[in-house]
Amino acid sequence: MKPADGNIIVVKSKAFAIRCVRLRKYLLAEDLSRQLLRSGTSIGANVKEAIRGQTRPDFGSKMNTALKEASESEYWIELLQETEYISWEQGDSLLADCRELIKLLTSIVKSTFNPTTA
Repeated sequence: MKPADGNIIVVKSKAFAIRCVRLRKYLLAEDLSRQLLRSGTSIGANVKEAIRGQTRPDFGSKMNTALKEASESEYWIELLQETEYISWEQGDSLLADCRELIKLLTSIVKSTFNPTTA
């Protein structure tokens, strides 16, 4: 998947948010799905905001917030799997996307705050 604007994290975070929104329509676990919807859509919103950051620390802070939201999303997906609100197959697919975002965001955050070690 090649992003139109050349930024893979923007494309992948938005695609993950769309998956979370679509999943929300079918879940019976109202509170759990609301939490996943909130954290899952927040990733891309923070990424977009980071891109418009005024300074390097501003950019890094927003990307770090996106990373924390991705980690929270991972937790909610695991919880939905373990409580059988979603199948292991559904959860594994979502987790794969979420964990890819976590890896990308971790790399971005590390290189932003410590460019010599990334």
